[in-house]
Amino acid sequence: MVSKRPLVGVICCTRLPEDPVQAVAERYLRTAPFMGADVVLVPSMSDILDIGSIVGRLDGVLLTGSPSNVSPNRYRSPETGVGPFDPARDETTLRLIAAAVEQDRPVLGICRGFQEVAVAYGGTLRRDLGQTDREQIHHTPPGLPLDEMFALEHRVELSPGGILERAFNASSIMIVSAHFQGIDEMSEKLTVEATSTDGIVEGIRPASGERVLAVQWHPEWRVAENANSQRLFAWFGMLIRGAKFEEAADRVAEIAP
Repeated sequence: MVSKRPLVGVICCTRLPEDPVQAVAERYLRTAPFMGADVVLVPSMSDILDIGSIVGRLDGVLLTGSPSNVSPNRYRSPETGVGPFDPARDETTLRLIAAAVEQDRPVLGICRGFQEVAVAYGGTLRRDLGQTDREQIHHTPPGLPLDEMFALEHRVELSPGGILERAFNASSIMIVSAHFQGIDEMSEKLTVEATSTDGIVEGIRPASGERVLAVQWHPEWRVAENANSQRLFAWFGMLIRGAKFEEAADRVAEIAP
């Protein structure tokens, strides 16, 4: 009998609007060994997919970062916002989150995925975090090469007793930051897991206990060189095998990457 590793669905983005392509940056897929899982791409095409059926065949869902922003109409904002937008991804990820919660499949959100989780639970977004006159810059100026863009780091404080504090066995960590959007109004349905020094929420999970967690930073960036990033994906790997949030956090904190 062929042994099977857990299967994680990774959301795609819609690129090249004149001839749409479903795409995922490879760096997200290269987290698979640290989760101990196989990965499969989930296209942002909810108009032809049965999302519930797809989630039923997955052990977990990974919501990636993206060049696009969540459309303001998804969080009841009258503003037009700043694109680019990917409405097909908005629709697909919100359905994925709902189906994963209904079927008790773990969800890990990264950057745009963090924003999607925030919106799914009733939060709103702001779009000014890339401004260079801020106390804490969260994104480099547009147009820089990836190596320079992802060289921007800052510290986040981890909520005492939270999942991330327990998993990393630390009260704060340095993270890779590259986001223009972030949470404006927190939903009462969410619990804060991490905060930057200027008060921006950087980590969240549902207050009601669903196995969903999202971080605003980029743990997938050069994951093989970052022990905390490895712990995060190892923690998620335990979740997709059925572990509870707290159990996995305490176990992964004892593992040396």
